[in-house]
Amino acid sequence: MEFIEKIILSSIFICQIEKKSVIELIKEKSTLSEEDINSEIDEMIKNQLINEDRCTLSEKGRKSLHVVLAGGVFDIIHPGHISTLNAAKALGDILVVVVATDNTAVKMKKKNPLHSQEQRKELVKSLVMVDICLIGQENDIFKTVNHVKPQTIVLGYDQVHQEKFITEGCKRINLDATVARLESPIPKSSSSNIKEEYGDSIHGI
Repeated sequence: MEFIEKIILSSIFICQIEKKSVIELIKEKSTLSEEDINSEIDEMIKNQLINEDRCTLSEKGRKSLHVVLAGGVFDIIHPGHISTLNAAKALGDILVVVVATDNTAVKMKKKNPLHSQEQRKELVKSLVMVDICLIGQENDIFKTVNHVKPQTIVLGYDQVHQEKFITEGCKRINLDATVARLESPIPKSSSSNIKEEYGDSIHGI
């Protein structure tokens, strides 16, 4: 698929999830004028990649994009996160990252996060490899999975979710997704270890 087609399809997918302006996002990601963008969209409608409404993907268009989903607390962004997310992005065209809610973060880490869910979302959203960042759903990760419908779900080396749990959950929502566990080249780099080492002084770093 041509580079421009991929940009347009990716932009439409992102706008479907985040409710942004398709034209404006494509302008940000390319050097195309609005006239050229509309001409490209016309052609992609003819090729049945985009629906007649011009802002949603057809089934063919959606299948041509490989979406990767990753999740975590992301309380303190560290080199392990960067490495894992870069590896996740390399697996597909679009990387969607789900940030745990404050309640979920407490359940997972047994302590309050330093940053709120909205702050953690903004931190992750600022990373260049992340295309979409969402705050997760309480008590049911598969609500978000079903919303995004990724082809690949990535697990970090230290995440407690097991591949079988994810695979079976995807089957329940009729989603055919591959589960990939990524290894961190910096296995001791974690938000919890950083907090343990620096304690309260972390607020002054």
